[in-house]
Amino acid sequence: MKIDRPSSERIGAEISDINVALVNAAEINIIKQLVYEHKLVVFREQNINDDQYLELARKIGTPQIYPQDNYHHPDYPEIFVSSNVPKDGIKFGVAGTGRYWHTDCAFLDEPLPFTMLYPQVLPNSLRETYYIDMQQVYKKLPPNLRSYIDGEYLIHEAKWRYKVQNSDIDKAIIDILDDFEKKFPPVKHPAVITHPVTHEKILYMNQGFTTGIKGLDYEKNQVILRELFSFIERNEHIHTHVWKDGDILLWDNRTLNHMASTVPKGEKSVSYRIGIYDGLPFYIP
Repeated sequence: MKIDRPSSERIGAEISDINVALVNAAEINIIKQLVYEHKLVVFREQNINDDQYLELARKIGTPQIYPQDNYHHPDYPEIFVSSNVPKDGIKFGVAGTGRYWHTDCAFLDEPLPFTMLYPQVLPNSLRETYYIDMQQVYKKLPPNLRSYIDGEYLIHEAKWRYKVQNSDIDKAIIDILDDFEKKFPPVKHPAVITHPVTHEKILYMNQGFTTGIKGLDYEKNQVILRELFSFIERNEHIHTHVWKDGDILLWDNRTLNHMASTVPKGEKSVSYRIGIYDGLPFYIP
């Protein structure tokens, strides 16, 4: 197992000369520590089947079964499928997922610690995923912006990212949103969380799911969130991963916001995601 670590204040360790289907417990511990330290790990030149992919996730922790079953692989409910390619002539997974800044499952009381992503079909031209290190963003946050969020709680909601399904035909939009909100009501998390392993402070918010600061009215929230997201999403904060065939990525959702690139019209894209619980609290209370 060859490990290439990033330079200071950069993210992403790269692991090569490894077959992830054969990793042992000691190697898994090393991999997890690399994720905690460098936020993101890239495994190069992998070629594993669905069973081996799921087994790798089980070695790392407990795979999540995503709470909406239209995203599930038909044979492996733990595999979340992002795909614009039918399987045997039948719709397969959900197309166009994650094309906005977010951290997976921020809208749950217990968000998702790790995400593992393994593309099966990559687009021909644009094949990127973007990341922002929110630990570093918090360190760089100007005092006026920090004053908005220190000691506060943020509200996170899923309903504004709901994807319409066939079962929604003939329903009013307001009824669709109301029904979805009953399943996934708004949750609150501290604006600044403490990582359970590194004990670093992290700004925990994202444009995809964060809808307000608890206790503020709508108008004030809109002004403050605009200022915060404008700073967070500056180009100098963005790390771009350019996918190569055989890449598998594993990252820490406590620390990283991420966003998928668009898929150019007419190009195919299929990715398998597995969410993983690492057995630790998402953040220290």
